Amino acid sequence: MYGYGISRNGQSSATRTGRAHGRRRSRAAAGLTLAAAAVAVLTTGCSTEDATCGGGEYPIMTVGGTGSACQPDGEDPPKGYVRYPEGKVPQHVDDKWDVYWRTHTVDKKGDIIEVPAGS
Repeated sequence: MYGYGISRNGQSSATRTGRAHGRRRSRAAAGLTLAAAAVAVLTTGCSTEDATCGGGEYPIMTVGGTGSACQPDGEDPPKGYVRYPEGKVPQHVDDKWDVYWRTHTVDKKGDIIEVPAGS
């Protein structure tokens, strides 16, 4: 009496099978979601930090101040801005160089100077 009729506990066998099948689908969907998230992290350089600039841009800084901006690749910085010195370019928010340039800048001669307090 365990075909498509009623079982001893009063449930149809179709209901019991449907619930088990639904749980398998939920687990499979959760597994696929986790796998997709892992692939996304791996293909973005294994970093979840906020990038200083978006793709196709590079960071620039103000001359004599602590301001910064992003400039499209292939374009020179506008007047009043310069490229960061080689090897001292911030890549992510709060990385070593991002923190450093909060208290330092480049003067009109291109020298790195400390920014006076309160500026």
